[in-house]
Amino acid sequence: MNLVNQKSFLAVCLTILMSLAACSSDEAPEYVERPVQELYNQALAALNNENYVQAAQGFDEVERQHPYSVWSTKAQLMSSFAYYQSNQYDQAILAAERFVELHPGNKDVAYAYYLVAISYYEQITGVERDQKVTRQALAALQNLVRRFPNTEYARDARLKIDLTKDHLAGKEMAIGRYYQSQDYPIGAINRYRIVIEQYQTTTHVPEALHRLTEAYLTLGITEEAKTAAAVLGYNFPGSEWYQDSYALLDANYLKPEANEDSWIVKAWTSVF
Repeated sequence: MNLVNQKSFLAVCLTILMSLAACSSDEAPEYVERPVQELYNQALAALNNENYVQAAQGFDEVERQHPYSVWSTKAQLMSSFAYYQSNQYDQAILAAERFVELHPGNKDVAYAYYLVAISYYEQITGVERDQKVTRQALAALQNLVRRFPNTEYARDARLKIDLTKDHLAGKEMAIGRYYQSQDYPIGAINRYRIVIEQYQTTTHVPEALHRLTEAYLTLGITEEAKTAAAVLGYNFPGSEWYQDSYALLDANYLKPEANEDSWIVKAWTSVF
């Protein structure tokens, strides 16, 4: 049974069960509104007991029954946290974004932005997968730092920004290596160029410069090959990648030498 048919089957079963339940009694049970503190404390107890799904549902019930109370505002944010703790990241993001929309001036709004960012961040997958969520995480983390630069959340976000950029650079390197292995040096150069221009503070830069040296030599573009090696040697003189680049140039009777008109030099000096 495919997913669509399965969902349709479950929906039919649910309808039948609801019909049977309705026939079993003359009247539906009367809805009883419960005190807001009772609902909130019950949800909080579930959270403390690590029953995160139950807690999220409980906090949602606080808002449903008492939408205009002070407790409702607290419950919205707690609901997002509970969903996050249960790894239901989409629900956590929706709840946190709703909190921001309804209470932009609340003292805890920075934490709501943090919940959005961390919920994206924890969904980051390996570099072999699509990196859409990684880019969403980076955007959310940067948004948090921009809006609340002096908070504890921003300090943590800055660390995660570096790791997220390193991950995105790793994806570009993986694609570049693949193109290079398939004898498509132009495609490889385009990927390594992204690393140099957009992710210069990541751990992948030395290898990217070496791979550029290789790819440009393959194409016979010696000026760019020498420039890539020169930038690599100047900034990472002790790197094994520089040793490899130097040996590669030496084998072709060339030496590292920067061309000031090269895009590599211009991209590098635009940041440093």
